[in-house]
Amino acid sequence: MSVSDFVPILIQIAFAAGLAGIILTASSLFGQRAAKNKIKDYAYECGIKSDGKTSTRFSVKFYVTAMLFILFDIEVLFLIPWVLVYRDFVASGLPILGPILFFLGVLLIGLVYELKKGALEWEK
Repeated sequence: MSVSDFVPILIQIAFAAGLAGIILTASSLFGQRAAKNKIKDYAYECGIKSDGKTSTRFSVKFYVTAMLFILFDIEVLFLIPWVLVYRDFVASGLPILGPILFFLGVLLIGLVYELKKGALEWEK
């Protein structure tokens, strides 16, 4: 591997860092915190005062569903490298279908378990 192989990655890192810097600078220059009046502590999304409580309590089901979504989302992310190298492994004669079917089977068993326990039901 040569340095020229890493140039696209370095360009992407530099672009991401530059864009983050621009966004943070623009937010500090033009955002509500920069305003020298009394509106700096209000919600950033809209100009209407809220009538209700500012901190609401969420059900535990909401957090369980969010954690399950993140869990399965990350596990699906593990499938991307497998898809990208599948052709290379098959050309080399390495068995790759068995381990990924085992992985998907474990995911399916976990999903069935969650459905049977009612983890995704909002109302019981």
